[in-house]
Amino acid sequence: MIEALKSDDIVNQLCGRFKLTALIQHRLRELVLDGARPLVERRGRTDLELVIEEIIEGKIAPDFTGTGYDLEKGCVAPK
Repeated sequence: MIEALKSDDIVNQLCGRFKLTALIQHRLRELVLDGARPLVERRGRTDLELVIEEIIEGKIAPDFTGTGYDLEKGCVAPK
């Protein structure tokens, strides 16, 4: 298992498991099906490990434009 997934830090970084899962799925699709280049060095890692490292390093993040979510302010923007 990928060590970063054992703690809740990465889940909290994205404000929930569903958002984390959706971002991982989206990025994996880009890497595997669309042929996108990794944003971190591969160093023998699997595609899933690359995606997790990209998230941890802040190289990818979900786009919450227009949804009311704000990762900087605790996930939900005040109304």
